[in-house]
This record gives sequence, C-alpha cells and structure tokens, in this order.
Amino acid sequence: MARILILAALPEEADALFPASGRHEAGPFALRHLVAHGHDLSIATCGLGKVNAALAAGLLGAEADLLMMSGTCGALGAAPGAYWLAEALQHDYGAAHPGLFRRYRAGEWPMGEPAEAHISAMPDPGLGLPHARIASGDSFVACPDAAADLRSLGATLVDMEVGAVAQAAARLGKPWAAIKAVTDEANGDSGGDFQANLIRAARLAATEIERLVTML
Repeated sequence: MARILILAALPEEADALFPASGRHEAGPFALRHLVAHGHDLSIATCGLGKVNAALAAGLLGAEADLLMMSGTCGALGAAPGAYWLAEALQHDYGAAHPGLFRRYRAGEWPMGEPAEAHISAMPDPGLGLPHARIASGDSFVACPDAAADLRSLGATLVDMEVGAVAQAAARLGKPWAAIKAVTDEANGDSGGDFQANLIRAARLAATEIERLVTML
C-alpha cells in the first residue's frame, strides 16, 4: 500500500477528487483521508501560491511515498484538456539584470551561467495524456506579453503551485506527479474564463488523477 499525498490549491479542485469519501482531519490545511485502489490517500487543500504549496508538501509529505498535485492551469498555446506535467519550473525565480530576468533552477544560486531550470516528474505510467512543461509563479497570468515570455522557457502551461511542489519533493527525496486541466488562455479574458471553467476543469483533472491511482 503506497502512501500518497494529493495537493490541490482550491477547495473546488480538492472536492473533485474521490468526491464525498474519506474522513476529514483538522489542521493548518483542510485534509481528507481515504483508502482507494489499495493505496492510503491524503487529499489536502493547500491554498494558492508557491508558499502554500511548498508548506503543505513539507508538512504533510514527509511520510508519503509519492506527492501528487491536481487542479487547473492556464494555457500558453496549449489546447484545452488535461495534461501530464512531465516538467515544472518556477518562472519568477532567478536574477534581475538591467533589461533582463534570467531564470535559474529554484533553490540554486541565481548567478553564473544558468543550467536547466526545470524539475522532472516521475515517469508516466501510461495514462495517454499529452505531456507538458508548466511554469509556476506567484502571479495570475492574464497578459499575452507575459504569456509569450513564458513560452520562451519551453512552457505550454502556467500555474501558481506545481513548480514549488516539484522543488519540495526533490528536497524530500520523493517522486512527484501532477495533472492539471486548462481553464483559460493566460490573456485578458482569463479572469472570467477561469471562473467559468473551474469546476469542469477541476473534475477533468481529478478524473485523470483517480485513473493514475489505479495504475500504481
């Protein structure tokens, strides 16, 4: 029996996972425990942003065998749907130079020649989802110019948490996996699109997470 911590930023994203099942536990994060498909699952609502995500991963993930994240994201040219996040990076970690922001791998010295900034997920067990690199940062991207800058990093999706979970998992020596579904296109309509598509996209990602659990 594997012990799996599944993080979701928003209550709508967490509630979409194995809905109406498990027992709730009080603490700094809303937490639900259940056994499914032979695995011991803890589903935590961590809150928005990298600090919340990393804090939840650190506090709750020490005893886990695997860290996962489910939820929603913006598209940087990617088609609608759910994605296996094969790589994650933090787009707001780096060094500010005159007229230039250089990205570095989160946690490493932001000086000298930057190496690859991304952190790789566990191998895909064969879900058949399209793979993507996600760029995470503590800002909601609703600007085509900002989206174009993130695409230059090889990212096709953007969110506010997965890069931090990947970093925390690396520090803990744990494998990680994440599946997110698109709500918006990181442009001027993103605020409304996110609200309109949140429930649908949260359930789409949750369905794929549930399928992933059956394959482990």
